[in-house]
Amino acid sequence: MTHPSQEPDPRHEEFVRQLSAAHRLLRGYLVSLLGNRHDADDVLQMTSLTLWRKFSSFEPGTDFTAWACTVAFYEAKNFQRAAARSRLYFSEALMQTLADERPADLARTGPRHEALGHCLQKLDDAGRQLVEAAYLEEGSLLLLAEKLGRAPQTLYNKLNIIRRSLAECVARRLAQEGAA
Repeated sequence: MTHPSQEPDPRHEEFVRQLSAAHRLLRGYLVSLLGNRHDADDVLQMTSLTLWRKFSSFEPGTDFTAWACTVAFYEAKNFQRAAARSRLYFSEALMQTLADERPADLARTGPRHEALGHCLQKLDDAGRQLVEAAYLEEGSLLLLAEKLGRAPQTLYNKLNIIRRSLAECVARRLAQEGAA
């Protein structure tokens, strides 16, 4: 806690700002490396601590997300080594390939997320509820089917139609923004 007469360290504020801005991308990057969002969340916490400890070595004006992805890659490798006794894990060669290719994909996700957010807002309440049940609340699509008295396959079919519709909407939105 800072003393009332003490100004916060601008580097600390900069770190929090940069980490907050990169958080979603880092999480997506780690999910792609580890194949499991729960493991990715654990590694993201370790990565955040490491980034905080090493922030004094970060060069202002350089790409924070690229630096953070490098740190996250090594944290993921350490996690994989520790979890090597697990039945399923990615080989080091595959992790390196993903690490080499994923940052370019991450640079394109910002506009895609914004377009998806716009397209999600266009869905009716039932469509939004179905998407949220499928993606935000693990296992709740089955619960939603039970609650609505519908066959789960019916909801899966509707969800596939919504996915196609969202993909088309995102593509149109990105094309419009590219033309602007």
